[in-house]
Amino acid sequence: MTHSIDKAKRRFLTNATTVVGGVGVAAVAVPFLASMSPSEKAQAAGAPVNVDISKLALGQLLIVEWRGKPVWIVRRSADIIKTLKTETAKLSDPNSDEVDQQPEYCTNPSRSIREELMVVVGICTHLGCSPTYRPELSPADLGEDWKGGFFCPCHGSKFDLAGRVYQGMPAPTNLVVPPHHFVSNNQILIGEDAKGVA
Repeated sequence: MTHSIDKAKRRFLTNATTVVGGVGVAAVAVPFLASMSPSEKAQAAGAPVNVDISKLALGQLLIVEWRGKPVWIVRRSADIIKTLKTETAKLSDPNSDEVDQQPEYCTNPSRSIREELMVVVGICTHLGCSPTYRPELSPADLGEDWKGGFFCPCHGSKFDLAGRVYQGMPAPTNLVVPPHHFVSNNQILIGEDAKGVA
């Protein structure tokens, strides 16, 4: 008795097995590779957050979440930057001498890497309330000398547009500047400085 081998059928079965095996490998690999990127829970716990600022207009406030806290990003105008350098006599810590409140590379009048972009954690340093953004000049409730900034409605602390606290306020220190760096001209990575995760 002679048996003939059907080579076409064998080739078909080999190819079909290869395709099914490839699909199986992809089905296992995709979730495995996806698990390597940080989850929302991991990001909230401290993983760096990448922020696109390409559409941020002058005076606009962008809020992102990092470590479960709001981080504020504001694009400041040239007039605001000039005010930051001249209104220092009214501030409690105008030179950012309290080193725990910002990374070393943000110890300057604008408390930033680039003067036009403010990046601060939006939590009052008094009792943890979230201040409101008040960019308007001389509003009736904040006084004629108000140049724009942040006002904490819980206990009345006031901060300028660099997150520096005014003198005589309940808040003891400036708002915290988180570690961050620019990945590109329009991308900020919050939670990591240029040397790595902080």
